[in-house]
Amino acid sequence: MRRILNAFHYTFAGFKAAWINEAAFRAEIIIAIFMVPLGLWLGSSGTQRAILVGIYFLIPLAELLNSAIEAIVDRMGPERHELSGRAKDLGSAAVFLSICIALIVWMTIAYDRFF
Repeated sequence: MRRILNAFHYTFAGFKAAWINEAAFRAEIIIAIFMVPLGLWLGSSGTQRAILVGIYFLIPLAELLNSAIEAIVDRMGPERHELSGRAKDLGSAAVFLSICIALIVWMTIAYDRFF
């Protein structure tokens, strides 16, 4: 039981750190306040609703992973290194890809609903 409580503590500490230190994460969560109800409205079935909401949350998920990578790289030191830059670029690319995937899914479901 103690292990589960510790896991929750670490999880919420991570969310708090992301909220305080990461502007992109804050923006994505604020946007979720609008996107979740929109996804629930836009989807014509329970499956579509789950896909729309779930796919949106891939964006802040990727942002959390990107922020973790950046924190580790920054912790290693201020000097520039090719691998450090590559790690940060790959994390950023993952966030961008999650946004692209979400857009494709949302546009596809919206098209099916309205056309």
